[in-house]
Amino acid sequence: MSDITSKIKLSQLRALVAVAEQGNFSTAALHLEISQSAVSHAIAALEEDLGVVLLARGRYGAHPTPVGERIIAHARQVLQLLETMAKEANLEKGLHGGQVRIACFRSVATHILPAVIAQFRSNFPKIAITITEHYDYINVEQDLREGHADLGFTYLPASDEFETWELLRDDYIVLLPPTAPNITQEINWQQLAAYPLIVPSTNTCSIRIRNHLKFSDCPLNVAYEVREDSTIVSMVAQGLGAAILPRLAAEPVPRGLQACTLPTPLERVIGVAVLADTLQTPAVFAFLDVLKKSEQFILKAVV
Repeated sequence: MSDITSKIKLSQLRALVAVAEQGNFSTAALHLEISQSAVSHAIAALEEDLGVVLLARGRYGAHPTPVGERIIAHARQVLQLLETMAKEANLEKGLHGGQVRIACFRSVATHILPAVIAQFRSNFPKIAITITEHYDYINVEQDLREGHADLGFTYLPASDEFETWELLRDDYIVLLPPTAPNITQEINWQQLAAYPLIVPSTNTCSIRIRNHLKFSDCPLNVAYEVREDSTIVSMVAQGLGAAILPRLAAEPVPRGLQACTLPTPLERVIGVAVLADTLQTPAVFAFLDVLKKSEQFILKAVV
């Protein structure tokens, strides 16, 4: 082993890959749950040991140098090998240990996972579960690709790189403010046009809703795009407009607000995904089995 390789630490490689993926030191520090100074020190020490500049620092963030790109690719391979080693160890431990890493978006984490996890823990109390929440399914799929999650909840259909199972179908609904006149279950476009619209700001939902509104036969005004589901519901409660969002994201609907179906139905198909052709541990298979048998919990969440 050379003097250089004996000095390289895994924490330095993790910091390097995180900065390359996040584009700056501060976001990488948040991702790794360490201080920004610790990330800066790790990168500086690695550059000193290797004798090359790995990241070009600038006003708009940090970007890999040409040699940095090559070394980052090797660092990713090292970290992936470590993940494979951990999976092999978990295979040996079977269902008496190990962990299941789940990536999901917030409405699933709130309304679906708690009941499923409770059932799973009653059967396999020694298996650890970690949950990473995202605002959009795109980040969920990225976690699966990069080996940060064993399974994830995403929208279907998904690309062929994933093996997927449909979990549920979630309708988009309209939430009307307390001052709205009583409307039957379905609102029409003319009635909806009377309100400033509040929609989710995540790219997937925003684009999907805006494209769907083209079915309208009258002009509609999207006045607000908001990331947090709870904030959207609170804005409707304050009479700032009507919201269009998935039913799971709106639940529980506060007293005084009306939930209506759209004039033209819109739904998102939610599924569970794992990376295709990837070795999964018994713990992951066990969790998937419990998930598939938990249909009654899932149906209660969307009724």
